[in-house]
Amino acid sequence: MSHYQTPAKDRVPLIQKASYGTGTLVLNLLPAALGIFAFFLITAFGVDPLLAGLLGGLPRLFDALTDPIMGFITDNTRSRWGRRRPYIVIGAILSGVCFALLWQLNPENSQQYTFWYFLLFSLAFTIGNTMFATPFVGLGYEMTADYNERTRLMAFSQFMGQIAWMIVPWFWVLVADPDLFENQAEGVRQMALWVAGFCIVLGIVPGLFCKGIDSGKIENTAEISFRTMAKNLMGVLRAIGQAFKNAAFVKLCGATFLVFNGFQLVASFSYFIIVFHMFNGDYGATGSWPAWFSTISAMVTAFMVIPIVSWMANKWGKRNAFIIATLISVVGYTLKWWGFNPDNPWLIFMPIPLMSFGIGGLFTLMMSMTADVCDLDELKNGMPRKEGTFGAIYWLMVKLGQALALVLGGLVLKLVGFDEGAATQTVETMTRLRLADILIPAGTALAAIGVMWSYDISEDRAHEIKEALIARRGEI
Repeated sequence: MSHYQTPAKDRVPLIQKASYGTGTLVLNLLPAALGIFAFFLITAFGVDPLLAGLLGGLPRLFDALTDPIMGFITDNTRSRWGRRRPYIVIGAILSGVCFALLWQLNPENSQQYTFWYFLLFSLAFTIGNTMFATPFVGLGYEMTADYNERTRLMAFSQFMGQIAWMIVPWFWVLVADPDLFENQAEGVRQMALWVAGFCIVLGIVPGLFCKGIDSGKIENTAEISFRTMAKNLMGVLRAIGQAFKNAAFVKLCGATFLVFNGFQLVASFSYFIIVFHMFNGDYGATGSWPAWFSTISAMVTAFMVIPIVSWMANKWGKRNAFIIATLISVVGYTLKWWGFNPDNPWLIFMPIPLMSFGIGGLFTLMMSMTADVCDLDELKNGMPRKEGTFGAIYWLMVKLGQALALVLGGLVLKLVGFDEGAATQTVETMTRLRLADILIPAGTALAAIGVMWSYDISEDRAHEIKEALIARRGEI
């Protein structure tokens, strides 16, 4: 059990926790909706699958450049509104507007027009989303200096963020419903407007109500201007280098890469297993079972897993909580062998309470631990504090790994013998696919435990770092 009491000055008021949670909801909703709507590029707007793949991949490469740059900019910004909040408000509006425009496509347009229209607005959306997401993540790291309050803040925000995963699976059903929309193209256009408006309204909330460190108390900041662009680029590279010299941070990135992308690599497999193993390729009989599987997973994560993980972190420390939660998820993955049962479809929900500890515990704990790492970086390298840079690099690792997982997921389907053109799949193919669906995420989860075994920022160590920083530069 924690033996340090959280000082009143380090407690985050409920209104600020809720405000930060609305930002996490937006942070999840935009990419989740983007992933769903991307399917309709092919089916509703007639984009060639190869071009659709390029439209998905090229913005991610652009993202790899913009994230660290935005991290450096927000870390070195000095304004009356703080280092993060102005960008959050502007980024929420820009990303929402670009998301809405992105999907105002017409099936009658040429392939070339659709490709360039979508690519240009994808790049604009990426810039807006980076302006929102990178400062937003950095703001969360600096809202409290307390080891356990950081976990409580992240638990609350991840709880609210799970709402996105409860509703997004139903976009499939809504877009394709002829009673709601004339066709899929019209469904995507209209749904994109609703999603964009929702995200703009909620996205500006943390920029208005959340409080971070006073930028006036941050020393050694770089001048941000066109005149100093070359010097700033060197500053970006230097900040990235310092981040990767931080052993604790590298372990967080490595463990996240393994857990999240092991999960992502097989994320679509559950859909194929439900359709082809449980319902023998009958999409009509499959109905909404896949959507319910995703929604129930998000609900269990929000209402059960995240509170338990937060309690474990407070009682046994964040590293131990991560190891326990990840081991529980391995048991859950194993139970999928018996859960996906053609004779009793209701059993698909059996593994969810245990399996959800993997992703549910991951971001709650890793976001909190990254905030601790930012303290360690300031102790070693001095100011300016680099919450934006650490957040940008951390999420960049997630995004790049996710892209790799999408590629490897297709390779695994190929290796197990999955035939995308067949109405049904062979028993051998489905057996191999079911084994991959269990062994891959379980294997990467166990590897992540190995990576985190030597992580050494305990509550005592975090408290020592905090006291050393206060002694050096006072409270900020």
